[in-house]
Amino acid sequence: MATMKAVVKTKAELGAEMQDKPVPKPRPDWVIVKVLATSICGTDVHIYKWDPWSAGRIGAKALPQILGHEVAGEVVEVGEHCKRIKVGDYISAETHIYDPGDLTSMLGSPHVGRHMKILGVDFDGCFAEYFALPESICWPNDRSIPPEVATIQEPLGNATYAVLGEDADVAGKTMLITGDGPISLFAIGVARAVGVARIIHFGKYDVNVQIGKKMGADLQIYTNKTTPKERLDFVLEHTNGDGVDVALEMVGSQDSVTDCFAAVRKAGRVSAFGVASENTVPIDYNNGIVFKACQIHGINGRKIFDTWYRNRNLLASGRLDPTPVITDMFPLSEFTTGFGKMMERPRKSAKVVLFPERKEYEAALKRRGK
Repeated sequence: MATMKAVVKTKAELGAEMQDKPVPKPRPDWVIVKVLATSICGTDVHIYKWDPWSAGRIGAKALPQILGHEVAGEVVEVGEHCKRIKVGDYISAETHIYDPGDLTSMLGSPHVGRHMKILGVDFDGCFAEYFALPESICWPNDRSIPPEVATIQEPLGNATYAVLGEDADVAGKTMLITGDGPISLFAIGVARAVGVARIIHFGKYDVNVQIGKKMGADLQIYTNKTTPKERLDFVLEHTNGDGVDVALEMVGSQDSVTDCFAAVRKAGRVSAFGVASENTVPIDYNNGIVFKACQIHGINGRKIFDTWYRNRNLLASGRLDPTPVITDMFPLSEFTTGFGKMMERPRKSAKVVLFPERKEYEAALKRRGK
């Protein structure tokens, strides 16, 4: 039996192991992909640390399990029922495996289905030389997009969806983006690419604030060096006293939630993407929502496949360059170093990409001039 190297979560505790695992075989409507590049997501960090979310969402009984869900690769085998995807296709994965029978799928929102499963959470992921996934969630990449960029389209899609919301009405408007994690930084670049007129960024860590500036932030302020009133005054000063048209809540903290609902103008929109550590987060319901006639767009994943289509076009055209956010690249064998970078505080990195094959890693370094 053919084997492969894979990063496996083996125990309900901190860490993971590199193991030899069988190369998967396709189900009738699934494909097998050779991984060219894969990247570490915040969800992977939760699982790596085995925090309460991981214990509740996955559970120790599901282990061992291969980590990872952000990927770019080449299809090497297809199941007998596959028709759209062919051997040799260069693809990435929409990690939300939707059920076409869900009411939300039938109504055009498959990304939030009741029976939805997630790659790398509900079954083996892509931190390996090969992995399996349903044909239904394969997204063909433009060949001009290198693997280290194609792999980050999944979180980039979160950012694109948060920026555009449900109506994509952002051109010429003002926008606040909170946080300086990778998706916040991607959102700054997307906002710039799609014509947001003024981008205000609330950040915390020096390295990532500088990345935000490279991605196109017009104005920035440190949240750990200011009060809520100072941040609100800063926004009002640069929006003629009205507040921003759109506020992207990308952190999930009480301060970030408060900032966004205070800073958004009347009849403006808040994109709620950040996941709070507690289920209940106080909001000024009357003044922040009702009397403002504030729209709230909940952002869960990406719009399948509208967001992917927009991402591919933005990347292939060169209008969006996300590479400043890709701060670190390592061979897959050095995954522990990559996770260390993701967990380091204060932050000194943003997005970490891993490569199962040495030649792909070296090619990516060459493209980055390293």
